[in-house]
Amino acid sequence: MSLSAQMNIANWLTIFRIAMVPVFIWLMYVGGFWIDVLATVLYTIAASTDYVDGYIARKYNLITDLGKILDPIADKVLVTATLVVFVDLQRLEAAVVIVLITRDLAINALRSFAASKGQVIAAGMGGKIKTAFQMVGVGCIIFYNPLFGIDILMIGKILVYLSVILSLHSAWVYYRNFIKSENA
Repeated sequence: MSLSAQMNIANWLTIFRIAMVPVFIWLMYVGGFWIDVLATVLYTIAASTDYVDGYIARKYNLITDLGKILDPIADKVLVTATLVVFVDLQRLEAAVVIVLITRDLAINALRSFAASKGQVIAAGMGGKIKTAFQMVGVGCIIFYNPLFGIDILMIGKILVYLSVILSLHSAWVYYRNFIKSENA
């Protein structure tokens, strides 16, 4: 199937998610309360397309090879680029970002290895919960500003720290389950 034949609304939403990344990152560097609000809104819209494009693809049978490749790339670009910028803006510690990126690389390596053996490692509930904590935490850190006396940055950091714990646990579960399946 040609590339143009694979372009559908779900894949356009995925491409939109990738295209939004430099926009809200640039806004984070510009800074200021209303600019931070705008950056947070753009991030939230981009992050929500992860759910929407998958829903549309499944509901309307629009799943394509292009979408299978682009969707995880878009997810990684969205989160990884933002986490790296947080380090540069001193909103998050480098060690936290290194652990999160390393975990994702390790899981991708495991999935590739499993695929070479004809196995598929689907996202488990732990990974999905980790992603939810991470996405909301990242949104809070993008916003950065206190709101009604609430330290939104601290809430974001706590959610991201929790996502680190969930990331490590879910990675352990993925590897444990793969090893069990290999020994069965």
